[in-house]
Amino acid sequence: MIITIDGPAGAGKSSAAKALARKLSFEFLDTGAMYRAVTLAVLRAGLDPHDHEAVARLLPGLRLEMPPGGVLLDGEDVATLIRSPEVTAASRSIADNGAVRRRLSELQRAMAAGRDMVSEGRDQGTIVFPDAACKFFLVADPAERARRRQREMTARGEMVAWEAVLEAQEARDRRDSARDLAPMVPAPDAIILDSTRLSLDQVVERMEQEIRRCRSGSTTLSTPSATEPASGP
Repeated sequence: MIITIDGPAGAGKSSAAKALARKLSFEFLDTGAMYRAVTLAVLRAGLDPHDHEAVARLLPGLRLEMPPGGVLLDGEDVATLIRSPEVTAASRSIADNGAVRRRLSELQRAMAAGRDMVSEGRDQGTIVFPDAACKFFLVADPAERARRRQREMTARGEMVAWEAVLEAQEARDRRDSARDLAPMVPAPDAIILDSTRLSLDQVVERMEQEIRRCRSGSTTLSTPSATEPASGP
């Protein structure tokens, strides 16, 4: 069974996907980390991330693996290195590279083949796994998303003003939603879930309820409401 969770940064996708996978005893696939790993390889090779042809030529020689809790690039665990500001900035161009998206989509399908998987990203329910058994599109209020993102950055030692985080987030949302290649939009059959006022446990509980409906073959999937005042994931 494949479960996809898409949505913008700060909506709580990663936290929810990891927690849901643990609760269901599924595997978890962080597709964003895969794009970051390719970005790291491009930077290490001294290539211009905007040079799509040069980046495409690099792809066949890369070995990318996603063991539980790790990100292996040619056998090296780069899970920490891919979170650097340099990789974050350059990953935008890598995500817009058609050759990269095609290659990583192939890898993601191969990694999920024959497994129970929760896959998190921005195009999982629309492009990579259009036939997934249950699809979610997680959203949250932009101001709350920026606060969550700022907390994550502060925890890594990156001191950035909330206003700057919000501005960068809005620009990224516009790019991701408007791009021609795999735009960030909900799949037609996705369940849209607003996490603004929900705790992580509440988000996972709502998802588990919908997954039970998916498993039972129900054709009516409700859109959960966000009414409980609680801290976000």
